[in-house]
Amino acid sequence: MFFIPLYDDNPTVRTPIVTMAIIALCVLVFAWQLSLGGRGEQMAVFSFGLIPAVLFGYAELPRELQVAPAWASVVTSMFLHGGFLHIIGNMLYLWIFGNNVEDSMGRGRFVVFYLLCGTAAAMAQSIANPASEVPMIGASGAIGGVLGAYLVLHPKANVRVLMWIIIFVTVINVPALIVLGVWFIGQIWSGVSTPTSDDGGVAFWAHVGGFVAGVVLIPFFKRPSVAVLQPAHSQAFSTMPPAEAVRRRGSVPSAGSGRGPWGDPP
Repeated sequence: MFFIPLYDDNPTVRTPIVTMAIIALCVLVFAWQLSLGGRGEQMAVFSFGLIPAVLFGYAELPRELQVAPAWASVVTSMFLHGGFLHIIGNMLYLWIFGNNVEDSMGRGRFVVFYLLCGTAAAMAQSIANPASEVPMIGASGAIGGVLGAYLVLHPKANVRVLMWIIIFVTVINVPALIVLGVWFIGQIWSGVSTPTSDDGGVAFWAHVGGFVAGVVLIPFFKRPSVAVLQPAHSQAFSTMPPAEAVRRRGSVPSAGSGRGPWGDPP
């Protein structure tokens, strides 16, 4: 079975400028990485990626790679990616879930929230293996925080998921509680079952740390008028052919004039 989340059923009041800006920045940085060539890209990853051993003072980069202070790599690492599947997956999840989280708190707070979640994710992975000399890159940890916040705000929201079972293809509404809950449990299971080493791989504890940070921080960052545990806007587990799902994408309530879904003016 293969499935891909496509979009959710939640309307937004404001255009998600910050979410789109983060996606654009990540794409531009990735294009820059590709332009460097193999060795140049590797040097960029070591210069701007987060290396726990360097952050905690157990190791030191060669002088030619010391472009920024070690602490700055906590932020710069969030905008680097290790390949097309890495960046496509991250940006898809940020696009689906980031707009509603940004809408719940406003643009300025969302920037701070995103960076704090990314920092928490980086520290969680670094503490899990502080002597690692393998660079950690990617927006996954910060996006994990977005997913955690979304789950608190919209656990009953439905995510349109493209499901492919051998030759059977359909789009099904799956509650966010299931989609994100399964994702989070999978990260914990993978983190526990995967030994920490210097061989690289997926930073599962960064995902867990970011997600937990998002759950903890969202009550302090959302606007007071924004409720948690909001209801769904469509029927859970309903299905439709993929072509119809694409056509009906525009039928999801959109931003407009008047009062927003939480009673606030846009």
